[in-house]
Amino acid sequence: MFKNKKNLMNPNTTDTLIGEGTTFEGRIKSEASLRIEGGITGDIDCAGDVIIGERGIVKSNISARDVVLAGNVQGNVTTKGKLTITATGSLHGNINAASFIIEEGGLFQGNSKMETKTVTAAPLQNGDQENGIKPASAANGPFKGNTVAM
Repeated sequence: MFKNKKNLMNPNTTDTLIGEGTTFEGRIKSEASLRIEGGITGDIDCAGDVIIGERGIVKSNISARDVVLAGNVQGNVTTKGKLTITATGSLHGNINAASFIIEEGGLFQGNSKMETKTVTAAPLQNGDQENGIKPASAANGPFKGNTVAM
């Protein structure tokens, strides 16, 4: 009579909306994307993207694939992909992301750690000598990842 179907959520679709004028307290875990236009207090664990609208106020730690921040967040943000802070967005907390974009007017106060897959060095060719001089590239510098400031 009842079949146990396991519906797989598409993380590319926005499944949950916390609307303007709504306040939510508690932990959210979602397989699909989440859009926040209201207020949330509590941790967010999302397999998809998290989008915080201009009027969104979030007091939580966020873990998601990608995060777009146009509102206010107080807490740490961890992404497997890209964190974008728009001109109206503000983040008071630490970040761990593969890519970080902050538009002019956006606010970020905290520490950032950028991690990408490690790149292995190519073997030395015949005639090449390691003389201690290394090219000035992002892969050899102290910062890992892609940083873009607009």
